[in-house]
Amino acid sequence: MTGLYAMKMDQGRLARSAGAEWLKQALADSRADTLQTLACYERTLGAGLPVPYSAELNPPLWELGHIGWFQDVWLSRNPQWRLGVQADPSIQRSPGRRGNSDALYDSSQVPHAQRWTLDLPDLSSTRADLAAQLAQNLTLLTQADGSAAELYFFRLALLHEDMHHEAALYMAQNLGIPIADPRWQPQALVGERTLAALSACRWAPGQAEAARDCFHFDNELGCAESDWVDLAPFEIDLRVLSWAEYLAFVDSGGYGQARWWSEAGRACLQGRTAPRYLRRGEQGGWQLQRWGVWQDLTPLHLTQAAVHLTAYEAEAWCAWAGRRLPTEAEWHCAASRLGTDFAWGQVWEWTASDFLPFSGFQAHPYRDYSQPWFGQRRVLRGASLFTQPRMRHLDYRNFFAPARNDIAAGFRSCAMRPQPT
Repeated sequence: MTGLYAMKMDQGRLARSAGAEWLKQALADSRADTLQTLACYERTLGAGLPVPYSAELNPPLWELGHIGWFQDVWLSRNPQWRLGVQADPSIQRSPGRRGNSDALYDSSQVPHAQRWTLDLPDLSSTRADLAAQLAQNLTLLTQADGSAAELYFFRLALLHEDMHHEAALYMAQNLGIPIADPRWQPQALVGERTLAALSACRWAPGQAEAARDCFHFDNELGCAESDWVDLAPFEIDLRVLSWAEYLAFVDSGGYGQARWWSEAGRACLQGRTAPRYLRRGEQGGWQLQRWGVWQDLTPLHLTQAAVHLTAYEAEAWCAWAGRRLPTEAEWHCAASRLGTDFAWGQVWEWTASDFLPFSGFQAHPYRDYSQPWFGQRRVLRGASLFTQPRMRHLDYRNFFAPARNDIAAGFRSCAMRPQPT
């Protein structure tokens, strides 16, 4: 376990600091995974990749076109790609690969619902566009001088595609599309859910590693003195909750007891009596849906991380158990100070913290990555079973609306703070 953890962390560091040769292979590997997962979609949905409208999904054909468009718009079409974070995002670009590609694939300009009504290129044409785009940008990579600035947009393009690959996996779970690749299957959690006690400290949740890396996302940086947090002593779980531990709450009738739920949590339930992708079988036992197949919950399943939970479900369990969610600063402090004893990476972990900028925040050229979502979403830390190893980094801040349960999210808990006397 320690070796696997270290290997995945190394990939996360390399994605932010390795040179052009590593990036060349990583970009090719990322595209290979995109196409491999696409093949699973095509076998289930057919070449048109039709899916019904959902606020949680994007049309798969649009997703593919958007991946290629994003890499083109920041690299081969961007006359300032060598400037990295100093590039002007509004600079005039060369024409798109297709004359109307900006009108089709610009996620900042094309409303979500409209993506189902667009006259998109077919799958064969989209594949050809992706191949040409990758070849052109790999050629461009040979012209980079290896500096942080000149490799910035290659790293951004790589990690953006990796994010969309993770989205393709949780969309496959949503749509019942079988994914057999063993890399994206859950593993049993190791050890008991023991506690670690951490002493009081002063902590900056955004600075631990980003200063040493040549790439960072804009929301990870900018910590001023006002962002440092005085953490009181706290106790935190060394691993996330398993299904066995979470289902004890469900079996106690927790979903029907309003006292455990916030007002927002009760509204989010909408009559549900169990987590998403779980149901009672004909014999009364729990069944779990994975990749469209319902199966009886086995002892092995019970040792795996509880997943596809909303932040409200995490908070309700905590209220029932007399626990609480960690703040973002507590999670980051514990992960940094405890090293591999602090096991993470099976699920994105809800925290108690809203997604907000640090005091010195400065938006990077991809303006819509962070800024539109500040104050509207909740911070998740860690990584999930669907996350590419290249995306796994201690400083990465994920952020989703607390009601989302399609993403691979779970949680760990902290002991309640002592009440002042």
